[in-house]
Amino acid sequence: MIVTAESCTGGLIAGRITDIVGASAIFDRGFVTYSNAAKVQMLGVRPQTLERCGAVSEEIAAEMAEGALARSEAQIAVSVTGIAGPGGSESKPEGRVCFGIARSIGTQTETVDFGALGRDRVRAETVDHAIGLLIAAIPA
Repeated sequence: MIVTAESCTGGLIAGRITDIVGASAIFDRGFVTYSNAAKVQMLGVRPQTLERCGAVSEEIAAEMAEGALARSEAQIAVSVTGIAGPGGSESKPEGRVCFGIARSIGTQTETVDFGALGRDRVRAETVDHAIGLLIAAIPA
């Protein structure tokens, strides 16, 4: 079973998964935690981590994925947090997305800089990348 924890994609990953007939066999639930308060309340993200690292960080992606896994019946969690645009800063540019994959054996994170492709394209690339990470995380 899979659980999603999404910020910048606003539920698009869960939507992509549930577009498939029979998805209920593999999809448990999705958390859309766009605000920092939602990340804390729904996923147990630590306010100290948000303050220290900011919402767009691998640390937050890890805590989001781990929180989703702990609050679901799933065995694999994927999380995304990023800046789809427009905007960003020198240290966190538009198009930067942090991903987390959590399983009982541990959590992996990565950051991808898609670039300033525009909001729709960054979100679409994020969904595709997250689905790829999920597929790679499924045991053979």
